[in-house]
Amino acid sequence: MTSQKLVLVTGVTGYIGGRLVPELLKAGYRVRAMARNPRRLESRDWYGEVEIVEADAGERHEVEAALEGVDVAYYLIHALGTGKKFEARDRHTARTFGAAAREAGVGRIVYLGGLYPEGEELSPHLGSRREVGEILLASGVPTTVLRAAVILGSGSASFEMLRYLTDRLPVMVTPRWLGTRIQPIAVRDVLHYLVGSASMPAEVNRGFDIGGPDVLTYRDMMQRYADAAHLKRRRIVTLPLLTPSLSSHWVGLVTPVPNSIARPLVDSLIHEVVRKEQDLARYVPDPEPGLIGFDRAVELALQRIHDLDVTTSWASAATPGVPSDPLPSDPDWAGGSLYVDERESAISASPEQLWSVIEGIGGGNGWYSWRLGWWARGLLDRVFGGPGLRRGRRNPKDLEVGDPLDWWRVEDMDEPKLLRLRAEMRLPGLAWLELIVDEDTEGRTIFRQRALFHPRGLPGQLYWWAIKPFHGIVFGGMQRNIARAAEATAPPGTRE
Repeated sequence: MTSQKLVLVTGVTGYIGGRLVPELLKAGYRVRAMARNPRRLESRDWYGEVEIVEADAGERHEVEAALEGVDVAYYLIHALGTGKKFEARDRHTARTFGAAAREAGVGRIVYLGGLYPEGEELSPHLGSRREVGEILLASGVPTTVLRAAVILGSGSASFEMLRYLTDRLPVMVTPRWLGTRIQPIAVRDVLHYLVGSASMPAEVNRGFDIGGPDVLTYRDMMQRYADAAHLKRRRIVTLPLLTPSLSSHWVGLVTPVPNSIARPLVDSLIHEVVRKEQDLARYVPDPEPGLIGFDRAVELALQRIHDLDVTTSWASAATPGVPSDPLPSDPDWAGGSLYVDERESAISASPEQLWSVIEGIGGGNGWYSWRLGWWARGLLDRVFGGPGLRRGRRNPKDLEVGDPLDWWRVEDMDEPKLLRLRAEMRLPGLAWLELIVDEDTEGRTIFRQRALFHPRGLPGQLYWWAIKPFHGIVFGGMQRNIARAAEATAPPGTRE
């Protein structure tokens, strides 16, 4: 019975993994979630219903411990956008996981890879996804490899790329890959096939193509998205000389998806990715009442966005290539220098009123500071492949640990006292921003703000001293304007 099976899910802070866990629970499985930073799972609705284990997928002993007693293991890890060595990282992690699963006696591995054409030289991204599938199939553990093309759902990188390109560009000059045929699939159908794959017979060890009912060009997808979003028909002119490299920079500037992720996605779109077989139906029947078509998938995704009900997104996972070192508690830590810009003020508002402003920072509300400076720094970050300011917020009012927040990520939160943000922008070092609500002995609300920077070598030292003259404008302005915004919400009788 499925209720007796223990399932391990990796990649639970990512787009698919975070949505798969509740579907497995509904199907009656016991679930163990593996994450490098379990704290980031505490806000999930299913947190109290699963077993949480801390492990790095690249460390054999940690993975073996996480896999102990597991019947089915979902491998939802890939090094998309982590730099030039991402193929080697993918290869190492897959081999480590496969060997650990064999040693632990796991009954099945399920892997979600990419749909690719046969007989063509693949993009590095698709080539790596294929290689990972082959490594797991050769691991000695029965493996199911599901191969999907563009996944349509609120928050998926592919959908966000499509959405922002179409929303923002009524007229566009585009590369030739807009004429490539693609078989997209709704995220709900992907989850259906993933859950169903857990119960495959032990003798099955192979890959399966999955796709929705529609085969479209990317141009078709943009026009049909425009129809679903009630936009005017887009004017699209194809320019054959627009290379994938130039296309990825164009996508990175127009959409929230950074170049490091846009490039492999664009590279993959030069291939025709259409399902070649439908053998999976022998083991996992299609969902009832049928697969979701493109138009309906877009409608569902847009409704989720409108309702602020996007449970996971491509930005849910940590930004690829960004180290995740915790904030050191001692400025004299072994890592070296830690520069601090610290500011404090007493304000005429309650702690709750101040916290309300702090929790709403970023995204559409901005950063209560030098707008032009923030915009220019965000644009520069995107040019160099960082997230810039376009990731925005998951929710305009609510924050949770692990949330992306423009070029920051929520590293720690103690409501209504502390919000700690960790920079994921391109920097020669590590940076944090702390916004702290406190009270003094006289009962006044104290607003403390700390910007911290750990430089990496000489470039980091030069960076800190180069921007230090602007701290008064940036951080001083933020301190004053957040305080004023909080005071503006206080009843007139409580203001000084």
